[in-house]
This record gives sequence, structure tokens and C-alpha cells, in this order.
Amino acid sequence: MGLGPIEVAGGVSVRDLERPLILWAVSDDKIGNINQVVGLGEAVARRRPAQLVVKTLTGLSPLPWYLNPYPAAPHDIGPPWPDIWIGAGRASVALSMAVRRWSRRATFVVQLQDPRAPAWAFDLVIPPLHDQVAGGSAFPIVGSPHRVTAEQLHASGVRFAEHISPLPHPRVAVLIGGKSKAHDLTPERADVLGRDIARAVSTCGGSVLVTYSRRTSAEAQTTLTARLKDLPGIIWDGTGGNPYFAFLGAADHILATEDSTNLAVEAAATGKPLQILSLDGGSTKFRRFHRDLERMGVSRPFLGVLETWRYIPLAETDRAGDEVLRRYEDRR
Repeated sequence: MGLGPIEVAGGVSVRDLERPLILWAVSDDKIGNINQVVGLGEAVARRRPAQLVVKTLTGLSPLPWYLNPYPAAPHDIGPPWPDIWIGAGRASVALSMAVRRWSRRATFVVQLQDPRAPAWAFDLVIPPLHDQVAGGSAFPIVGSPHRVTAEQLHASGVRFAEHISPLPHPRVAVLIGGKSKAHDLTPERADVLGRDIARAVSTCGGSVLVTYSRRTSAEAQTTLTARLKDLPGIIWDGTGGNPYFAFLGAADHILATEDSTNLAVEAAATGKPLQILSLDGGSTKFRRFHRDLERMGVSRPFLGVLETWRYIPLAETDRAGDEVLRRYEDRR
């Protein structure tokens, strides 16, 4: 189902006189995938006038592309085709490949993540560096595209200022994920994390800004909330407006669980000290990802003490947006 057009104005240049690009940001209904395609689309649109149309599709075939080589087009996927198509999510791969054929290659097709499909099937593949995807159409970035910008943080901060402004510094944003293929946040692990976070924040006289993801189990959320509820701060319960961007903007420190590349790179875009909370489990890919962040001076493990340092904010989404436009123009 299409969510309708989002108009985004780009910078002032001679290109402003041209027709705005039509961008389609297409994914399944997973919030992480939606944020990735929209984030990259917005980055492209910041560089050139564009109309960004977000299409969140349900009912896509879960079969891998090689078992679904001729997918049926959803009702709102059809001509006139966009200038640039940005797809994400395993279920979107076969559709992205088909759109390149259906449009007779008039549409520049970008696929995020590792599509596990031949590189020639796309005009550009933007996988995370830790997936180790190589090839002429691949442009690896650290982590994944996202929607965090200084403007976004400021606007959200203004919206939630009356709730956050009274809180004492240092303010600690606590970004909690949950169970995934590689990791697990058990109630026992949540209790340990809650105890260690509470002790660190109490020691420095600070406050907490806590958010949970859809993957946080009810048991883990209850356990962590019980450990942190006596501290000054806000523990968002998922109701009302989402203060996530405001929390990132207001934080002096950020703690994020290790199970999510999205949480880590969104935090890293702020340039604020980012410490990683360890969970049960793990994988080689995630270890590579966190090793890359540590090597770049972006993150450190959380060992019970809040640390302060500086680094240049991670700007991989903007770098990817530049590459999309460069290759689009080169091909045209």
C-alpha cells in the first residue's frame, strides 16, 4: 500500500531548473527496512529536487528471488516508472529485479543490504560493510542508511522540550533492541543491564531517556523498567508521540544494545559517545560491524562506566546518497 508522496526540496543549483526526480522508496512493513529506504531517499533529495514516494508493501512472496523470478506486480507498482527505485528487505529483491526489466532499464534500481543475488541484476547495491559484499555494482557502507539529521533532531527536540529540559545532565539515551537471529535479551540479561546502567547513571547524578524496540520482549521490558524507574528521566512506553529523535538530540551519552546496526549507526550520526550493551549470543557479522565502529573511534563497549570522547559523526547515509546520484548521472 502506498503511503503517498513526500515532497523534499534539494539544495540550490542549476539543477533546480530541471524536473524533480521521482524516487520510490520500497520495502516490506518492517520498520527498520522502511527507515533505510526512506533515509536514503531523503539523502538523495537533499542533493537534488525530488518527489519521494514511500511504498510499504505487504503480501510479498517470502521465496528467494531464484524461486520467484517472475513476481506479480502489486497494485500500486506500475508505470509511469520512477527515475530511481530504492528497495530493501529480502522479499523486495525479486520485485526490484523485475522493475528493472519492466521499465526496460529506464529506472535506476538501487537495492539495500545484501540481496544475495547477481550484482548485474541491479544498478547499485548498497550493503553493510560487515556483509563483505564486493563487485562493480556494490558500494558498501558502515551499517545502514537512516533518517537521523541535525534538522530532524532539532525539530523533535523542540517538540519534546518541556518533558526533557528539566532533566539533569548527563542525560543518557538507552536504546534497547531484543531477540533476533543472532542475539537474545533474556529477562536475566535485562536485569544485569538495568542494574549496571542504573549504577552508572546514579554515580554521575544524571538521568535516562529509554526507548524499547518492537523486538523487546514484555518480560525484558518489565525487568529493565523496574531497574531504571527510580532514576530521573523518561521511559517511553510506546504510547503517544515517538520521542526517539528527541532522545538522541538531548543525550550526552548513548547506550545501544549490540543486536541492531540501525540503532548503532543512528546513534553514531550524532557524534556523541556511543557505548554498546552486550546481549546473549552473537555472530561473526555483528562482531565485524562493532569492530569497525570501535576502530573508527565511534563506539566502545559499556563496562559499567559512562565514558566521554569525541569523534566525527558518522555520515554514511549522505555518502551513499552522493553515490546514488553519481552513478545515476553517469549512466544517464
